Amino acid sequence: MAFSSSLLLGAVIALTGAATASAAPSVDYVALGDSYSSGVGSGSYISSSGDCKRSTLAYPSLWAAANSPSSFAFTACSGAITSDVTAKQLGPLNASTDLVSISIGGNDAGFADVMTTCVLQSEATCLNRIATARSFVDTTLPGRLDSVYNAISAKAPSAHVVVLGYPRFYKIGGSCIVGLSDKVRTAINGAADYLNAATAKRAADHGFSFGDVAAKFTGHEICSGSAWLHSLNWLNIGESYHPLAAGQSGGYLPVLNALD
Repeated sequence: MAFSSSLLLGAVIALTGAATASAAPSVDYVALGDSYSSGVGSGSYISSSGDCKRSTLAYPSLWAAANSPSSFAFTACSGAITSDVTAKQLGPLNASTDLVSISIGGNDAGFADVMTTCVLQSEATCLNRIATARSFVDTTLPGRLDSVYNAISAKAPSAHVVVLGYPRFYKIGGSCIVGLSDKVRTAINGAADYLNAATAKRAADHGFSFGDVAAKFTGHEICSGSAWLHSLNWLNIGESYHPLAAGQSGGYLPVLNALD
């Protein structure tokens, strides 16, 4: 009888996954970064986050809602550059932190100024501004990313860190019949790829995972007819060129899920 009972208990455990050893571990999650991580453009902003515009529809919030981590600290902030992360966002990190996500570097490279220049000035001026941004990515951004990544590792040495990139903005030859030329749109897309490549290299050198979201946004760029990104919005400039809620849930969240 005892032998039979043991066999029965073993079968039940195997079928139900009821063994304590198989229980999913708890996770302490901290979400850092800029507006692409805070959720600018997706709406449903958390009032207490103020100008940081953290959203309940941003990928960190969506991940936390789906996974019920033991703790969730959301410090990403609209407009953040690398020095803002190290100065203002790292407080929740500690030796118990298991998962960190971050998108950063776009504002350091002058994302907003590039788009303003390209929208308001000549094609030649726009292309020159993009070239300046690419030069910054070559010469200055790697050191700034190293500073952030070193600070994360120092405060949360056991954490799995996922660095998320940026989407390409435009579908070339798409449905847009006015606005920027395809030459400019191609140059802007190329700059996004250039930034992502540099960020991926620094992340890899620190032992972090890099999440490339560009593939997820393919077919959902501006001018695609099914955009997951805001185009230029004169009534809400801050949301221009940022993901909609669909871009957070369909573009960013699956990439974090694949790497968490």
